[in-house]
Amino acid sequence: MDAELIGSLTIFALAVFLGFELISRVPTLLHTPLMSGTNAISGIIVVGAILVAGSSDSRLEQTLAFVALVLATINVVGGFLVTDRMLEMFRRRGAEGDE
Repeated sequence: MDAELIGSLTIFALAVFLGFELISRVPTLLHTPLMSGTNAISGIIVVGAILVAGSSDSRLEQTLAFVALVLATINVVGGFLVTDRMLEMFRRRGAEGDE
C-alpha cells in the first residue's frame, strides 16, 4: 500500500470517529435540522461517488466508490422517510386530499 492510501484511510477513520462523537451529543431538538444538513451532504457524496466510480482505474477505487454510493443513498432515502413521518404528525386528520 502506498502512503497516499494509508493517509486517506487514516483521515477516513478519524472522520468516522469524530462524526460518531459529534452526532451522539446532539440534543433531540436539533435532530431534524441536522438530518436535513446530512441529507444535503449525502447528496453531494452520491454525486462524488458516481464521478469517482466513472473515472477510476483501479478495482479498489471502484469498490470504495460503490460502497460510498450505496451508504449515501441509504442515508438520503432514510432521511426522507423519517422527515415524511415527522411531517405526518403535523398534518390535520381528515383534511382534504388525505387518503
